[in-house]
Amino acid sequence: MSETPPENPDFDAMTRDIAEVPAVEVIVTVAVNLMSAAAVKLGLSEEGDTYKDLDEARKLITALAGLLDGGATEISSFHAAPLRDGLKSLQLAFREASIVPDEPGQGPGEKYTGPVYR
Repeated sequence: MSETPPENPDFDAMTRDIAEVPAVEVIVTVAVNLMSAAAVKLGLSEEGDTYKDLDEARKLITALAGLLDGGATEISSFHAAPLRDGLKSLQLAFREASIVPDEPGQGPGEKYTGPVYR
């Protein structure tokens, strides 16, 4: 029985591909992925509560807030404004989903965004 080695990825080609992607696009793509994952963990996907996990959602929302806080000046308000709106929506959804809501300023990502109120 002969085993064939797994295909090795072409790291040079991958490096060239990523080198052609503008930083703004990378930041926005990561932010959208964090938003999507947080929405699923908040139970906001078509599957509903199947994948709901507020602890995981908290981590994702906090990471998103940190990314936007650190990268907002680099990606322009054209890109940052809708991402901030999405972040605030996730923070509010988290607050609504929590049985015992965090104090204002203590919710996920609020150390970067400030308190989020209903």
